[in-house]
Amino acid sequence: MMRYYFLLITTLLFICCSADNGTKAQSSSILQAPSDDLKQSSMQTQTMRITIDGKTEVVNLVNNTATQALVNKLKEGPINISLNTNGDFEIWGALGFSLPTSNENINGQPGDVVLYAGSNICIFYGSNSYSYTRLGKINGLSASELKAFLKGGQNNISVTLSLPDVSAINHIHTDKSDNIYYTLNGQRVEHPTKGIYIINGKKITL
Repeated sequence: MMRYYFLLITTLLFICCSADNGTKAQSSSILQAPSDDLKQSSMQTQTMRITIDGKTEVVNLVNNTATQALVNKLKEGPINISLNTNGDFEIWGALGFSLPTSNENINGQPGDVVLYAGSNICIFYGSNSYSYTRLGKINGLSASELKAFLKGGQNNISVTLSLPDVSAINHIHTDKSDNIYYTLNGQRVEHPTKGIYIINGKKITL
């Protein structure tokens, strides 16, 4: 009889411990889920604004050591630089500081923003192949619109690089004054879906 009770108690303890371990495993799985969400969030596209003569366009930055260093620099404040036309395909010039390089042979296309020789920024409205470090791209403009925005063909072009913020949305200007949507971080949206946008300087919800 004593052996029977001993076996019964041992069996009950084993069942309880197994259930407890299963609960702990499930809890551990649930706790790990936010880490995946945070990882996904960290992969979201970082943007930078380029402002020339009161007009602003947004650059979608790639994720590399050069852009990480550039974003950290921009967190200290906007960067004002003077760029010049080169070969009727880009405007370029010195940033005034160096960034890490990961050069590769790039066939630059209209809208591409690249780093040259570690300390020069090039913004394309045409095309050119050379060894650059990729920084990002301006989307949504044709080659002719890019050339007009970048003032291609001119020299001593005053350019401001900055990080987007909601308060600056009202200052974004475009030649097309109607039905131009921007996200809250200043990125132009060609085909908006449900969400909060800025249009003509006003916040709207679709």
